[in-house]
Amino acid sequence: MEFLQTLFGYVDSLTWGWSLIPILVVFGVFITIMSGFVQFEFFGRMFRVLSGKNQNSDPNNLSARQALLVSVGGRVGGGNIAGVAVAITLGGPGAVFWMWCIALVGMATSLVECTLAQIYKRTDGEHSFRGGPADYIRHGLGSNYNWLAIVYAVCLLAAFGLGFNAFQGNTVAGAMQDSFGISRLVTGALLVLVTGFVIFGGIKRIAKAADVVVPVMALGYLALALIVIVMNIGEIPALFVRIVSSAFGYEEAIAGGMGAAIAQGLRRGLFSNEAGLGSAPNVAATALVHHPVSQGITQSFSVFIDTIVICSCTAFIILLGDVYVAGATGIDGVVLTQQSLASHFGEWSRYALTLAILLFAFSSIIYNVYLGENALAAITKSKPALLVLRVFILGLIFLGAAAPNATSVFFFSDPMMGILALVNLIAILMLFPTAIRVINDFRAQLKAGVARPVFDPANFPDLDLDRKAWDTNRWK
Repeated sequence: MEFLQTLFGYVDSLTWGWSLIPILVVFGVFITIMSGFVQFEFFGRMFRVLSGKNQNSDPNNLSARQALLVSVGGRVGGGNIAGVAVAITLGGPGAVFWMWCIALVGMATSLVECTLAQIYKRTDGEHSFRGGPADYIRHGLGSNYNWLAIVYAVCLLAAFGLGFNAFQGNTVAGAMQDSFGISRLVTGALLVLVTGFVIFGGIKRIAKAADVVVPVMALGYLALALIVIVMNIGEIPALFVRIVSSAFGYEEAIAGGMGAAIAQGLRRGLFSNEAGLGSAPNVAATALVHHPVSQGITQSFSVFIDTIVICSCTAFIILLGDVYVAGATGIDGVVLTQQSLASHFGEWSRYALTLAILLFAFSSIIYNVYLGENALAAITKSKPALLVLRVFILGLIFLGAAAPNATSVFFFSDPMMGILALVNLIAILMLFPTAIRVINDFRAQLKAGVARPVFDPANFPDLDLDRKAWDTNRWK
C-alpha cells in the first residue's frame, strides 16, 4: 500500500502538480483561437436548449436538454460550494476572476470534445447511443490506438465510477450528520436505495432524475445568491473592482499575490467544469440531435452554468458577507460558505446549504455511475459485468458514507483523472481537424439559411461513422 501511495502520488505530481493545468489552459486558448472563438460565435444559440424547442420528440432517445441536465448535474458538485471557498481562501478574491477566464476558454474545449463524441457515437441497442473519448479514439484514430482507448476507459472507471462516488457518499453523510444529526449508516442506506432505483433504470432514468434534481438545486442556489446580491446591491461595483484588482496583484490580499490568485482560480475552474478532462463527452454522445455541433454547443453551455453561474453564486455569498477576512486562516471550505450564508440569512440557512450539498452530491453520483458504466462498455459488453459493477458501486457509496476514513483508500482517483485528461487531450489534438470540418459544415448550413443544420454522414465518407446513428431519414 505504501508503494502504491508513493506511485500514485508521483503520477499526481506529474499531472495535477505542474503539467496538466498549464496544458489545459494552453490547449483551451489554442482551440479558442483556431476555431475562430467558436464559443462566443454560438453563445446565443446555447440558451435555446433551455426552452426544449427545436429538439427531437422521440421518447426513446435523450434530448439535448436532458443530456445538458445530466452533464450539469455531474459538473456541479460539492466543489462548487467548498472548492470555491478554498480557492478564495488561498488565492484571494482575484481567484474568482481567473476562474471566470478559464471557464470562457474551457467552453471551446468542451464544445470540441463533445462534438467529437457525437460524431463518433455508436448505436446501443435499438433506440439509444453510447460514445465518448474511448469511441473517438477507437474510431477516429483507428485500431492502432485501441490500447489508448482502453487506458482511458480504465482510468475513467477507476476515478469517476469508483473513487469519486465513495467521496460523494462521504460528503452527503458528513453533511447530514453535522447538520441534522442523522447517522451515517442511515444516510448511506437511503443513498444506496435511491441511487440503486435510478441507476438500474439506465441512462433514461438517470436523465429523468436529473430533469427534476438539477433545476431544483441550481435555481434554488441561484435564488439564494440573487437575494444576497439584492441585499448588498450597493456593494456590487466595489466587489467587481476588488476581484479584478486582486486578480492582477494590485490588492495584495494573500501570500503569493497574483500568482496564488491565478493558480487557485485556474485549478478550481478546471476541477469544477471538467472541460477537457473527457468526462462530459460520455453523456454528450447519448443525445439524439440533428448535428454534432448542436450538442457541442449545449455542453459548452453547461461549463458556463457550472462556473460562471454556480461557482459565482458561492463567491458572491462569501465576498459579500463579513466572515471572510483576506489572509486569515482557520475557516475555509464548506464551513466558510456556511458561515457566510448564515451572516446573510441567519442560522437556518445552514440547513438550506446542507440540502444543496445533498442535491449536488446526488446528481454527481448518478452522473459518475453512468461514466463508470460507459467506461465498462468500452472494455466489455458483458451484461453480468455491468450488474456486478452497479452493485459494487452501490457498496462503495455505502462504505464511503458509513466509514469516513474509508475514502482514504481511493487515493488513486485524482491521479487517474489526470491520466485520462492527458489521454483525452492527445486525442482531441489529433482529431481537431475533423472537429473543425464538422463545425464548418454547421457554419455553412447556417450561412445558407438553414435554421436547424442536419449532419449528413455522406459528406464525410472518410470517417468511421455509425450510419445508423446518423440516419438522416428520421429528420425528413
